[in-house]
Amino acid sequence: MRRVAIVGPPGSGKSTLAGTIAARYGLRHVELDAINHQPDWTPLPVPEFRQRVTKAIVNDGWVVDGNYRPVQDLVQGAADTIIFLDLSRWLVTARVAWRSLRRVITREELWNGNRESMRNLVSRDPERNIIVWAWQHQPKYRELYGGFIRDGYWDHADVHHLRTPSDVRSFVVALPDARD
Repeated sequence: MRRVAIVGPPGSGKSTLAGTIAARYGLRHVELDAINHQPDWTPLPVPEFRQRVTKAIVNDGWVVDGNYRPVQDLVQGAADTIIFLDLSRWLVTARVAWRSLRRVITREELWNGNRESMRNLVSRDPERNIIVWAWQHQPKYRELYGGFIRDGYWDHADVHHLRTPSDVRSFVVALPDARD
């Protein structure tokens, strides 16, 4: 486990799990959101995004969390381990709601000066409201990544399809010691 890709909907625990694995094995944690979201939530142009991700995974030890299709071939294609966090729609949406509300209240800075806003949290537009977006897109992740498992797209890697918080805890507990 030296090149790990963690995918799943918002609120599934990708960044938390990535941080845990990276710390345990002394690997670099690469958060795709931090690369893509520039000031004022402006996404990087795709060629530059791909270039930055390529640079971030050039060494042989990394854990990448995120679901960006423009770099899917780079990250998932190079991964020796892929973890699909496929938690329930209700759970991930509730997690996103609480996380976003906490971030709004504390004015937590995310990436490149970006902060979540109350205006976005009350919007019904999924392009502005991460809670609505998470609710609408969770089934799409299940369909996409479930298809990758069924169709053999990830056959080059050790794949872990974790469906519950208990599955995630058991996975972490069962991780081999870094010395093994």
